[in-house]
Amino acid sequence: MSVPTLPEATHPGLRPGAVPAPRTPADDLPTVEFRPQFPSPRHVARTVQGPPAAAPPPGAGPGAHPAGYTAAATPRLGRRALRREQEVTLAAPRRRYGLVARLLFVTMDLLYGRRRTFEKFQVLEIVARIPYQIWENAAYRALTRRHRDAGVAHRIRERIEENREQQDNEQWHLLITAELVARGGRRLGAFRYRFLPWLMAVGYYHTAWLLFVVAPRWSYRLNADFEDHAEHEYALFVAEHPEFETCAHGSVFAEQYGAHPSVADLLRQIGHDERMHKQESERYLREGKPA
Repeated sequence: MSVPTLPEATHPGLRPGAVPAPRTPADDLPTVEFRPQFPSPRHVARTVQGPPAAAPPPGAGPGAHPAGYTAAATPRLGRRALRREQEVTLAAPRRRYGLVARLLFVTMDLLYGRRRTFEKFQVLEIVARIPYQIWENAAYRALTRRHRDAGVAHRIRERIEENREQQDNEQWHLLITAELVARGGRRLGAFRYRFLPWLMAVGYYHTAWLLFVVAPRWSYRLNADFEDHAEHEYALFVAEHPEFETCAHGSVFAEQYGAHPSVADLLRQIGHDERMHKQESERYLREGKPA
């Protein structure tokens, strides 16, 4: 089986206005190196054990996937691919952030400084999973109303699974950044790194919930802005610290999230996850609510 690549948007030569670079032998290699212990890349059907999956019910729509596949399953990339995808992020322009997103980013800069630190990323990850929690709860309520319509119910169930995997992925980001902060040995103040992040999370929850109630597209756009910001911040953080390349990383979460030889590759993987989440939110913008 040939190794598939990520969507075309990840290739720098395909961005609007990009100047084609001279072709090299490396261009013929796949962008993504699938690591053997994580063989389930996004956009590629998983190999499922057991009987063949049933076809999606009528009315499930073009976005329906067979059982064993969810769009939220982020691929684990090899070292060469991680470096290439970091370059893609650094070369790509940021989204045009909305007012709420800009206000959130300015608030974080005022409270924690403009400099990128592990402590600041830990705070960022505290609030990262909140929109997915809201969307999952809303999807469960929709399933209560629309469970008799097989096609609609299938779309809702699919969205629930995606949102749950997105939350789980952000959970690992939070646990890993907290681990890196603890590894640094710095003692964090309770007010600045416990109370204020909790307050930000509460405020962000109610803001994202209100946006979803008024117009779900606003909530999807806010999250796309948030994930785009996180993607670029992680890429810049690695670029600013070349010493991360030789800083070995060992984690108690390696079995669940994946082992990486260096802190640089670990942060590149997290940044790539954020890009995947951004693309999912942009897809939700196109598709709208499942019901």
